[in-house]
Amino acid sequence: MKKTPVLNIALSRVIASLGHGDILLLADAGLPVPSGVELIDLALTPGIPDFSSTLRVVLSEMQVESHVLAQEILEARPGPLAWLDQLEGEGALGTRRLLSHADFKQLSRQARAIVRTGECQPYCNIALVSGVFF
Repeated sequence: MKKTPVLNIALSRVIASLGHGDILLLADAGLPVPSGVELIDLALTPGIPDFSSTLRVVLSEMQVESHVLAQEILEARPGPLAWLDQLEGEGALGTRRLLSHADFKQLSRQARAIVRTGECQPYCNIALVSGVFF
């Protein structure tokens, strides 16, 4: 049995296949998934799994160079925003870029995969840009 945290087969496969600059997008339950982009649907019911728990596990296996958020998250101020700010300050998320929510949805078309969570707070979406560990 696998010893690292990600047990979901599809998510583990996608993280292992990421190259420098590839995008993995974690989404709340409402973000539309563009056709042609792989969907890894973890959502079970509202709030399960939540955005923060999913991100914590993904970060345990993924090297992140930078991240992108919708600027509207700064206005809506959902619960996970303070934790995202802390992670950015610690360097766990690399540099931050903000886009309008409409532009963020356009960016989602470039993702290698979108991971849908059960999160139901607005704008709890993050595009993680893969880095390298060397």
